[in-house]
Amino acid sequence: MLSAMAEKKTPSKRKKPASSGKKPAPKAAAAKRASTPGKEAGKPVTASPGSTPETPFPALPAADLETLETISRNVMQSALKSQKLMADMMRRSLDGDPALKPQADPLHASPELAQTWENVLGDPELLLQAQSDLYRGYLDLWAGATKKMLGEDAPPVIEPEKGDKRWRAAEWTEHPMFDAMRQSYLLNQRFLLSLVNNARGIDEETRRKVNFVTRQMIDAMSPTNFALTNPDVLKATFETKGENLSRGLINLVNDLERGNGRLALTQTDMEGFEVGEDLAATPGDVIYRNAVMELIQYAPATDTVRQRPILIAPPWINKFYIMDMRPQGSMIRWLTEQGFTVFLISWVNPDASMKDATFDDYIRQGLFQALECVEQATGERQVDAIGYCIGGTMLGSALALMAAENDDRIASATFFAAQLDFELAGELLVFIDEEWFKEIGRLMDAQGGVLDGRTMADTFNMLRANDLVWSFVINNYLLGKTPQAFDLLYWNADQTRMPKTLHLYYLEKFYKNNALSKGELELGGHRLDLKKVKIPVFMQASKEDHIAPADSVYRSARLFGGKTQYMMAGSGHIAGVVNHPDANKYQHWINETLPESREDWLKSAKEHPGSWWPHWKAWLLSMNDAQVPARKPGGGKLKPLCPAPGEYVKVRS
Repeated sequence: MLSAMAEKKTPSKRKKPASSGKKPAPKAAAAKRASTPGKEAGKPVTASPGSTPETPFPALPAADLETLETISRNVMQSALKSQKLMADMMRRSLDGDPALKPQADPLHASPELAQTWENVLGDPELLLQAQSDLYRGYLDLWAGATKKMLGEDAPPVIEPEKGDKRWRAAEWTEHPMFDAMRQSYLLNQRFLLSLVNNARGIDEETRRKVNFVTRQMIDAMSPTNFALTNPDVLKATFETKGENLSRGLINLVNDLERGNGRLALTQTDMEGFEVGEDLAATPGDVIYRNAVMELIQYAPATDTVRQRPILIAPPWINKFYIMDMRPQGSMIRWLTEQGFTVFLISWVNPDASMKDATFDDYIRQGLFQALECVEQATGERQVDAIGYCIGGTMLGSALALMAAENDDRIASATFFAAQLDFELAGELLVFIDEEWFKEIGRLMDAQGGVLDGRTMADTFNMLRANDLVWSFVINNYLLGKTPQAFDLLYWNADQTRMPKTLHLYYLEKFYKNNALSKGELELGGHRLDLKKVKIPVFMQASKEDHIAPADSVYRSARLFGGKTQYMMAGSGHIAGVVNHPDANKYQHWINETLPESREDWLKSAKEHPGSWWPHWKAWLLSMNDAQVPARKPGGGKLKPLCPAPGEYVKVRS
């Protein structure tokens, strides 16, 4: 402390009693402050040479000061951005912007939830069994936790599902507190799902929706999603002195700003790739363009090619280059290297001017027009056609229409993860009901008659919320990191819009009414019947596909009237299809018979390691292996308009 201040005597008429907590008179206080020896009143106090002034707070190290400045700057930046964002959102909300309309029940699941839990609470046997299992689980957990605290080994009471990546940090299994927290969460998850899955008196549609909503809530409440219960976040917070959280705040505000008030979760570095350079880079040319599609002819990679060309119809719900990612994994490049002439439809990314485009338009102006162009480009009237996902649904419908019109331009058909029977169509069925139809219709009207790509991306992300939502919430907002460039996630985020008329037709006719498989779908004045399709068919399914489940694809394979081969690959909707032989990954199962159920098919199916592409190539060549000189784009009647991948695929939503 500074040297004691000498009291300066002031004359007074009488002696005042000692003060007990009362403030001194202003003059006396001022005199007291000015009474330091050798100092004049009002002069700053300076330390003597070599001494260190004492302060109420210890000095911060330079590194901590820098961290504090960074945190303050991040908080200030996010505050300024969020202030502007909130003002804009309030203005839009007052103007009635439907995108900002609060949705307490976006899946319209309240009636199903109420019915299910009413049935659960009215079933004492179910409740007793579930609660007994939960109680036994907790007893075992407490016993194991006690052993661990005493330094003994204890086997886990419950393990996460295979592929659950949330618990990779060592603390979740090695630290007694985090291990107990993890297992407690998993026990509660099992308890809730057992009640929903075993509830009596509800139909499967209700159970499917309630199970989905319950899983969404369970996933959201995982201890990994909170800063105070995630060991990785706690470590990062201590190591960076909170800078991770301030960076995360910046990331959150940036995502809200990018989504115009809706959370547009960043999954990858969208500047990390360029379509046509890093992705979709297989050489070729666009040889035709109309309002619906561009047709790409790829350059040959061999001196001779198979006589019959291949025509690919990818889904219009995503961009085609999932089949032409980096060169080492590209299916398109592989096909050209195997000596095939490859044509591919690149769908337009539609705007409001195409809101009335129909399913029939996409067949006639898309697939049928492409068939005409292939003949003009090569002189070949017949093709081997491929349909992926929704593109496969369109291809199947077109084949039935062509059978009705005696059109034989497609010699064989291959389907990748495509459904024609939607009875078992997977988790997307939870979105199919009247209220959802009304909601999606209103949303498309507000967006000018198209479904914005972000809406569809959010829907698919919900199907795998832990991997595609919560992992990025943790990485971006709690750890304060920026997602790295990843080609698959880049493609996943590069979504397309969809015309209102086409999209509602697809949802209603296929997902809701399952009209094609029932023989009730009408196109061009014909009632479509897949039994009249007699050409060879190859149906690929993926064992873990949650969008086009293997059982659903199997039911679809049995709808045709000709020879159909069903083949099941390992992995899911994307990796099960795009699995280059050089990767030496996964496996596939082959059985050329088609018994009544997939379970019976599996009993006789033979498992083979690696990619299924060579087996499929052999299937194609078994029908036609004649060779002709390689065909270059523009060598026929149609001249190149621009280099592949064209213009439509580069249009961002």
